[in-house]
Amino acid sequence: MKKIKQKLKKGDHVLIISGEDRGKKGKILSIDKTKNKIIVEGANLIKKHVRPRKQGEQGGIIEKEGTVHVSNLKLICPKCGEPTRIQKSALDNQKRVRVCNKCGEFID
Repeated sequence: MKKIKQKLKKGDHVLIISGEDRGKKGKILSIDKTKNKIIVEGANLIKKHVRPRKQGEQGGIIEKEGTVHVSNLKLICPKCGEPTRIQKSALDNQKRVRVCNKCGEFID
């Protein structure tokens, strides 16, 4: 599996651009860099059947977030509020930062 260069970070707000949950917005909860999958809050909900493990624990059906592929997400710029692509730019002190492609503001 080809590893895609990650431009999204945990805690970013993203828009799902394709799939069943197209148009939903949410916050990134976790990232799996080896599989290029991301878990987004409130998106791609799956039902999991859970068996009670301990005495007195309750089993049942739990809804939790499933993974979404990186290519199906767009970052929402915190400054302009638009879904955008990300550019990388270097500052004077050689630190690399993410830049909004629409408004030109620094994201980090």
